[in-house]
Amino acid sequence: MEQLDRTKDLETKDIKKLLWMYAMPSVVSQIIASVYNICDRVFLGQCVGALAIAGLAITMPIMNIIHAFGSLVGAGSSARMSIVLGKKDVNWAEKILGNSMILTFILGFIFVTGSYVFMDKILTMFGASADTIAYAREYMDIVLPGMFMTTVTFNLTGLIRATGYPNKSMWILTGGAVLNIILDAVFIYVLDWGIAGAAWATTISMTCSGIVAVLHFVQPKSFIRFRRHAWRPKGYIFRNILLIGMSPFLMNVAASGVVALLNRQLIRFGGDFAVGAYGIINTFASFAVLLILGVCQGMQPIAGYNYGAGHPHRLKSVYVLTMKVNVIIGMVSAVLALAIPHILLRAFTTEEDLIQIAIPAMRLILVMFALVGFTITNSTFFQSIDKPWIAIVTSLSRQVLFLAPMIYLVPMIFINIGGSGLTGVWASITISDVLGALLAFILMMSQRKVFRS
Repeated sequence: MEQLDRTKDLETKDIKKLLWMYAMPSVVSQIIASVYNICDRVFLGQCVGALAIAGLAITMPIMNIIHAFGSLVGAGSSARMSIVLGKKDVNWAEKILGNSMILTFILGFIFVTGSYVFMDKILTMFGASADTIAYAREYMDIVLPGMFMTTVTFNLTGLIRATGYPNKSMWILTGGAVLNIILDAVFIYVLDWGIAGAAWATTISMTCSGIVAVLHFVQPKSFIRFRRHAWRPKGYIFRNILLIGMSPFLMNVAASGVVALLNRQLIRFGGDFAVGAYGIINTFASFAVLLILGVCQGMQPIAGYNYGAGHPHRLKSVYVLTMKVNVIIGMVSAVLALAIPHILLRAFTTEEDLIQIAIPAMRLILVMFALVGFTITNSTFFQSIDKPWIAIVTSLSRQVLFLAPMIYLVPMIFINIGGSGLTGVWASITISDVLGALLAFILMMSQRKVFRS
């Protein structure tokens, strides 16, 4: 019963304390994860050069797709787990655990195999040039085998959090990130392995995290764990996991596709340095997004559990509180980008040409970043309460509905009025943030009934 009390807190404890209890471990693990992503770029920028950063930036869409497969199963299974535990059905929860692992095995094998077969075509599609493709290929050849364990880690740490162990989930992710940073320093600085060192550091650290996450659900003291009945494939569980997980999955896939289009436009109007500049800016923006996602991950089990248990007043409380926190994170990020872009950029590169391209771009891209926090919170909330189609539309609006066409339309407008096509590419990102937030607001207003009994 002590184990069940862990989830019982989700419907009895004060919402502010509960969100702090669940969000802080997620935020910490997201910060550490972001730091090791930044370290990859700092180490490569200082030790190898600008083309290595550009090559690593080319791999980001592929890495996002890999993360998308992890979130497809991980977000879907953890959201379903929270709702089912709100209904007090432990047997069903264990079936979700086992079936989520089956899906992870299947999808991981398909993606890793397909990526190896079509590696050069994929990298070229995402904007690799003759100067950067060698760096990108060297990195991906090493990272891909370890990506299966990355998807396992994302899936199981979400389930660990949903079953009442937010701190343990944090330590697993944080441990992997810290190990990655240490190995980065050893492999890149000490052994001088270049971009291969960054790849090996990522692969080894994620494998270790995945093993620890699996061990949690093997221990007898875990009240949700791997049992024989949990490994029987159930079509309805597959469907539920995939439908809810489709929102973050499509968001990541769409982001990767749009980045491919974006890189092509950046090469067209600004060359390889423009791609490198966006890679650095995107790293800073990703840090802020990870903070927002960390708070959303803290909200998810609370919202899902109380939705399943039938407590709309607690559902509204956690939604409003999460929204306030995430909008503030977006505002602070925007202020930093506007006030001290040169300081932020110099942490990644000493190339003055690259910095001069990136300063106005960073200011223009992040000026409306508070709206990104608003949109992400709404998308995660709908995903948490089993409204997958609303979550999918909210997730895809910014990337697919708005940003994809704007990448081509806005630069042409800027050129026609005597401006720069490159400035138009940067401006298209900001315009899409505004339009995406507007649509998210309309969809939320249409679903206000979830806050009523």
